[in-house]
Amino acid sequence: MASTACFLHHHAPSTAARTPSQRFAPSVKPTQLVCRAQKQAGVDEDNNVAVSRRLALTVLVGAAAVGSRVAPADAAYGEAANVFGKPKKNTEFMPYSGDGFKLLIPAKWNPSKEVEYPGQVLRYEDNFDTTSNVAVMVTPAAKSKITEYGSPEEFLAQVDYLLGKQAYFGKTDSEGGFDSDAVATANILETSTPVVDGKQYYFISVLTRTADGDEGGKHQIITATVSDGKLYICKAQAGDKRWFKGARKFVESAVNSFNVA
Repeated sequence: MASTACFLHHHAPSTAARTPSQRFAPSVKPTQLVCRAQKQAGVDEDNNVAVSRRLALTVLVGAAAVGSRVAPADAAYGEAANVFGKPKKNTEFMPYSGDGFKLLIPAKWNPSKEVEYPGQVLRYEDNFDTTSNVAVMVTPAAKSKITEYGSPEEFLAQVDYLLGKQAYFGKTDSEGGFDSDAVATANILETSTPVVDGKQYYFISVLTRTADGDEGGKHQIITATVSDGKLYICKAQAGDKRWFKGARKFVESAVNSFNVA
């Protein structure tokens, strides 16, 4: 009878440094299993050779499966390991580089010629809803750094024109939670003071409402910093209804990507 003798040959893992593109490539070296047929005395070779060959083939297939197995962490990063081809690019945003600043703009927003604020150098708006937009303003700074304007709330009070001014000043007792003679209100939802690349920023999230508004209010996010004697402000907004239907991602991503050189 011809038996099958199998010998394991282990390959030592390579210690060479990996490139970034190889960072998630499987690091497990296959274990090679070599099978050789051996004849045993006193057994009819003709009746058993087929069984021996089938056994050798079975062992080889099993060894191939074991040898090609990758670690769970490697398998989870199949895309990074280029198993499925190159990673897809993010087509929802497009990079914009301005004079001293850069940010990401939603790809489906178009440039607008409307000028709303002093020092406005950029304005993009949603194709289907102009209430959703982003603008960048650059003006001479009255302070040498953003913290000299006071707290984020105090800074907002000095640039409250960004939120829009009340247009009606007559006597009124509007419904909807407004104070007497007031047809607009603003509530600060969140503030933070992040430091990015050593530069201090102010981040302010505000919900504004007007008595004649049809969006249930506007979510407005403002980020600002001072650099080289200039006050840089990025403001993005969306109506409350669209905010919860997907606009939030685009508004927050645009503002969070704002970076001053």
